[in-house]
Amino acid sequence: MSYRAVFGVGEFRVLFGLHTLFVVGDTVRMLGLSVLVYEKTGSALASALAYGAGMLPYVVGGAFLLALADRVPPRPLLVAFHVLRAAVTAVLALGVPTSAAILLTAAIGLFAPVATASVTAVLPDLLPGDGYVLGRSLFTMTAAGAQIGGNAAGGLLLLAVGPEGALWLAAGSALVAAAVARAGVRRRPPRKAADGASVRETWRVNRILLADRGTRRLLLAQWLPISLAVGSEGVVIPYAAQLGRPDAAGAVLASYAAGMLAGNLVVGRIARRERLTRPLAVMTGLPLLAFAARPGAAAACALAALAAFGLSYELGLQRPFLDRVPEDARGQALGLANIGVITGQAACVAAAGALGEILPPGAVMALFGAASAVAACALVRAIREPAACRP
Repeated sequence: MSYRAVFGVGEFRVLFGLHTLFVVGDTVRMLGLSVLVYEKTGSALASALAYGAGMLPYVVGGAFLLALADRVPPRPLLVAFHVLRAAVTAVLALGVPTSAAILLTAAIGLFAPVATASVTAVLPDLLPGDGYVLGRSLFTMTAAGAQIGGNAAGGLLLLAVGPEGALWLAAGSALVAAAVARAGVRRRPPRKAADGASVRETWRVNRILLADRGTRRLLLAQWLPISLAVGSEGVVIPYAAQLGRPDAAGAVLASYAAGMLAGNLVVGRIARRERLTRPLAVMTGLPLLAFAARPGAAAACALAALAAFGLSYELGLQRPFLDRVPEDARGQALGLANIGVITGQAACVAAAGALGEILPPGAVMALFGAASAVAACALVRAIREPAACRP
């Protein structure tokens, strides 16, 4: 199946557009709020917390709500989620204390894993066989491209209308996403009947998935190298400020996204991509070591792009993971994988911000790069096993 054939599926195009709106809006919101908090407090930790606040509660949503991804039809679930995003972002634009802004942003992250898992679970139905991997690759590339556009637009918006104006525009994009979901996502029944409490069902399936050795290894391989490498983004704003180029923060963050886009475009076209999984995973961390030498803005952009290219290693893990988990728990399993990545990224971003209070930002970025490379060497190996996990 080709990328052209994937785009030939009408409902995939709708989900693709929704994903683009979501990533652009959230990127503008995260950048605007993070810059606003840093201007108010001058604290690298507060700025990092604001940047990652929407990711921090993913683990809570995964622990208590994830079963809803298989038990609630996708269309009403997505409409409700994007309306919530619009409301919260509008309140942030009105102006609230830093602690309240972080808590409000966390409310989005509480329900984000359910919405994301619901969409991801639909993709194998729309795109059979290897088409699923290509579809996921397109989602990742879209996220990267939208982050580039979002960071670039966010920087321009900060100059033109300030952080508050950027937040209002992000709220508007969330309302557009709600309308697109209402009009374009097909009605379909829930994947699983609601035969018990959502919290209890979420815990039950999560326990079974994590108890399976092969599934657990696949999850850890998706979580740790990515999370540790992305943690370096938590000190990009202080790093750029230390260089005397605070305006370069958006360019460095956009370079991360550009590298991720390029990696997915190249690796997604390779038939035997599983063979590249380990070297690409190690590559994710190694370029970050050079930040210990405090490179200039242009070199920092190049290193960030090179490191993010390696993030495409996760394409080699997607099909084995999908084949291993049962169909009636597909949404929850894919949601669990996504939650681990997002929660790990948030934790690492926050940890990087905390270390940035006592260490130079470049040293923090190098430290997280080394940890990512070590995790890749330890985890990414022969992971495909024939038996499937059955809740």
